[in-house]
Parts: sequence; C-alpha cells; structure tokens
Amino acid sequence: MNLNLRAVAASVVGLVATVALLFWPAGTFAYWQGWALIAVMVALSTPYTVHLATRHPQVLERRLRVGPAAETRTIQRLAVFGLQASVLAAMVLSAFDHRFGWSHVPVWLCVVGLGLTAVGLGASMLVVLQNSWAAGTIEIQTGQELVARGLYGIVRHPMYSGATLMLVGIPLGLGSFWGLLPGLLGVVALIVRTVDEEKMLVQDLPGYPDYRARVRYRMVPYLW
Repeated sequence: MNLNLRAVAASVVGLVATVALLFWPAGTFAYWQGWALIAVMVALSTPYTVHLATRHPQVLERRLRVGPAAETRTIQRLAVFGLQASVLAAMVLSAFDHRFGWSHVPVWLCVVGLGLTAVGLGASMLVVLQNSWAAGTIEIQTGQELVARGLYGIVRHPMYSGATLMLVGIPLGLGSFWGLLPGLLGVVALIVRTVDEEKMLVQDLPGYPDYRARVRYRMVPYLW
C-alpha cells in the first residue's frame, strides 16, 4: 500500500479506536474530557504526519512500523505490549470512572492533564524532527549517527519522557484518578525498555558511551 494511504489508514483506525475506547465505556457522548483529549491528539498529530509524509517519508515509514511484533528483542516485545496495554487500560478505566463517578477530578486539574498530554505528545514529535533516526522499534540502522542536540542534550531518551507525561496527563485529562494506576504500569514498561535499549546502544552505536557520560539522565532530569 502507498505510504500516504497507510498513514491515513493508521490515523483513521487510531481515531475510531480512540472514540470507541472512550465513549463506549463512558456510556455517553456527553463526555467533554474525551472530546478534548481527541482534539489535542488530532490537532498535534495531523500537521506532524503531513509534514513527515511530504518532507521526510523515510522517517514516516520507520514510525509506522511499531508494535510488539515489529520488535526483534523479546524483552522489547514485552515492554511495548505492556506500554500499549497500559495506555488502553488507562483510557478505558478513566471512561468507566466518568460513567460511574468513582473519582472526582476538578476541572482545573483536567485542564492540567490535557496540557501535560499536549506537552508530552509534542515533545515526542519534536524528538522525531530533531532525530530522523528515531524509529518505532529498537534497532541500529545502517549508517545511523548519534544525535546529541535539542532535547537529547537534556535527557538521553526524550521520547520516553514525553510518553511519561502522557501516561500521567491522559487519565487526569479524562477526569480520573483511577486511570493513573495502569499509567504507572506503563512507566514501568518504559523503564524496562530504556534499560534494555541502553545496553544495545552502548554496544552498537559509536560514541554512545561518551554521550551517556555527558548527559547523565535517561528520562527525568535530576531524577533518572
């Protein structure tokens, strides 16, 4: 299938799946937090995808190859499965929380959560623009060069930093404290993914040991 058609198909499937995951368990379409989350994702992902499709198709090709089955290392398959499952569970649980009123998140905190989601998603997209080697899978590509500029000058895995913000922001943005629980499992999956990825990068990517010595933190500045 043509790359652009694949990108459109992936976007449409993702949108339909998100609508189903949010509004079916919520039992209503009168769920403003759900619509706000979708608006944030569409507003950011649409120009980003169009930019990659028109300016960097090879990067888009790599970004479309994602998921446990695309990984070559068993531990990475498990980590990606755990991460994806945690995101889906956080969305579904948050929607059920809205339906049954298990927790009450104030509007201002919902807005903060949506902001965290936007920042996290935007940071993850910026990473790809700053590092054209960033793929959806853990692998060293032929001719790959070390990138140490931009967000990579702050932490070694800025895309996972963005994902962590989203794991916190999505449940809060959807008005749920309970949705944070599967989000914590997602953070664990990211930690496992990061530790294993670093082993490969130290061994196979020239210059990475020196880069690791210069940039001390993996995902969270001054913490880890």
